[in-house]
Amino acid sequence: MSIFGSGGKEARFWKVDGDRVRCELCPHFCKIAEGKSGICNVRKNSKGKLHTLIYGKITSMTPDPIEKKPLFHFHPGTSVLSFGSVGCNYSCPFCQNYSISQAKPENAYLRDLKPESVVPAVKKSGCAGVAWTYNEPTIWHEFAYDCSKLVKEAGYYSVYVTNGYINEEPLREIAPYLDAMNVDLKSLKDDFYQKMCKAKVQPVLDTIVLGKELGIHIELTNLVIPGENDKKEDFEELINWVVENVGLDVPMHFSRFHPDYKMLDKPRTPLKTLELAFRIAKDAGLKYVYVGNIPTNDRENTFCPNCGNLVIERWGFSISKNNLDGDKCKKCGGKVDIVT
Repeated sequence: MSIFGSGGKEARFWKVDGDRVRCELCPHFCKIAEGKSGICNVRKNSKGKLHTLIYGKITSMTPDPIEKKPLFHFHPGTSVLSFGSVGCNYSCPFCQNYSISQAKPENAYLRDLKPESVVPAVKKSGCAGVAWTYNEPTIWHEFAYDCSKLVKEAGYYSVYVTNGYINEEPLREIAPYLDAMNVDLKSLKDDFYQKMCKAKVQPVLDTIVLGKELGIHIELTNLVIPGENDKKEDFEELINWVVENVGLDVPMHFSRFHPDYKMLDKPRTPLKTLELAFRIAKDAGLKYVYVGNIPTNDRENTFCPNCGNLVIERWGFSISKNNLDGDKCKKCGGKVDIVT
């Protein structure tokens, strides 16, 4: 019997709420009627129990440079075996992966993958770890948790590329087996999140702060969309929050928007806007600020915060020069905040 006909594997983090089930994995707290799914399309009420429809169901399994995530300060230069499925708890009109993030399981081509097959796949690929990415990994919690535990036990790392929309209890559950997260921090304004994502910003902020407290390596990405979150005060508000709540050592990536999905009427982000964001972040004291989605861009290099020496030079997703000795600058011996 197919996973869709049977209702899939029983999920974690839910409770009965009258004649519905209430999902407690993410801050939407969907109340789901019998036979229906939540906002993410992958968690279904089947006979009064919540089931995940994507346990062991993948759309892709591909080796990537860790820099592609982007994670610039986490095992730089290594390859990571990236896994994706379908579904998302956001509905962003600019999503680059909308063909899977907005897909329903019954309409997607999904392959089966057992948790015990993940570690052998990593070994065969020669990668240093796994990434749960492409669609939103937090809604894949049960499978990502089971696999990440096995991955950790085998001596590999596990990372999320995530919107950060997850509740505290499931984040605490997976934290011992989750080594790094790149979190999309799209804006500090709730009206942006409500308009673009049909969500709220505070849970994302809570995830970032808690993730760092739990020892997960955190990097942040801000997609800069013309006319939406690209004003000087937008950058100042965002950076001030980062400085006050996460610290000066968190890597901050400003990413160039390009038209996609339902947002084809917007132009690409002007380079001067990205330069403005970069300068505001650097002037605020952030040690590591990057600008992405621009070919041959020297704003993706890492410099020693102590002496200013170029310690990692990047070309696309590749490292062309590494002037580090572990996490120390070869020129001055100062510490660079990089997990090696």
